[in-house]
Amino acid sequence: MNNNINNEIALLLQNIGMEKDDINWGTQITIFLIILLITYLCTKLFRHLVIPIIHKITTRTKAKWDDYLFNTEMMKAFTRMIPPIMLYILTPLAFSKSPQLLNFILKVCLIYLDIVTILLIGTFLNSLYNISSEHEKLRNRPLKGIYQMIKLITITIGIIILISILMDQDPTSILAGLGASAAVLMLIFKDSILGLVAGVQLSANDMLRPGDWITMNKYGADGYVIEVSLTTVKVQNFDKTITTIPPYALVSDSFQNWRGMRETGGRRIKRSINIDTNTIHFCTEEEIKTFIEKGFLDKKTNINERIVNLAIFRNYITDYLNNNPKVNKDLMIMVRQLQPASEGMPLEIYCFSDTPEWIPYETLQSEIFEHVMAMAKEFNLRIFQRPAGTDFNKYA
Repeated sequence: MNNNINNEIALLLQNIGMEKDDINWGTQITIFLIILLITYLCTKLFRHLVIPIIHKITTRTKAKWDDYLFNTEMMKAFTRMIPPIMLYILTPLAFSKSPQLLNFILKVCLIYLDIVTILLIGTFLNSLYNISSEHEKLRNRPLKGIYQMIKLITITIGIIILISILMDQDPTSILAGLGASAAVLMLIFKDSILGLVAGVQLSANDMLRPGDWITMNKYGADGYVIEVSLTTVKVQNFDKTITTIPPYALVSDSFQNWRGMRETGGRRIKRSINIDTNTIHFCTEEEIKTFIEKGFLDKKTNINERIVNLAIFRNYITDYLNNNPKVNKDLMIMVRQLQPASEGMPLEIYCFSDTPEWIPYETLQSEIFEHVMAMAKEFNLRIFQRPAGTDFNKYA
């Protein structure tokens, strides 16, 4: 290859009326300065003429991906590649009679080109991440870890190429030498490799998205996912603390994702009150008449019918929930009895709010149980609670 370059240089010099043997150090430096000037002018021309034209074209298009792909950072990264490429091509014109100096400059150009190429690929991946963040279907995917892994692979390959340039060896021979130390490399990059595999699984199975509310008691996480990277998943808890979880832990261990609840549009209320079993009885005629007057029973109800006051109370709560505008009517509404215990008869309310937001949910839950506990007396029922000191003072 060097012979071909030398022959082409000799032919070029002959065309401009110079012989290769006539070139001295002064001439070489002058040619090299001209090459530097040409390189500088081409770089400035690209930066101040070509880039503005590209920006005008991208702003006129309706698509948004080209705005990210040809943004200022990407154009700067392209501009950095012009000097090493031009110097690598043109420098042999100046130092054809100084092979050692020429090889040194060419090696510096290759190193420079290797570094700016790594920076260009990194900037390109950043642009891809920004595009995916704006995409409707991709914005909720944990893709940041995958992009980080591609960056890591790019940097690793770039370092191998850099070493091969410095050592004047083929990169494949260096890779073969690294194969013997693969176990050490896997140990060093263990978290990154596991994080990449976990990130792919989380994304492919749609197990986790930024913004999801997750609970993982093992790591003390109970809050919203704010970032999914190659080595960590950051969760902002409700007390505003940050919990970091290794991505592979989310695949190997179990965690609770509340996304389904938010997508449903309702939040479950599942709570019970304990009814004193001593107050559960068949209603007397007077009680039935009173319940009919208050609208708790139908007017056609037979006053001689054996009806349990708890059943009337249970039906009343069901009607109350069905008529409550804050209760989601599209999801299950149920009032049921649980296994009787020493604390009485548990009466459980099972329904869903019409919003998954925390404060409205807690407000609705409080309103329901405040109403239920206050209405229990209307049905001659008593809420069970363990006696306190003040209860015994009444009999002192």
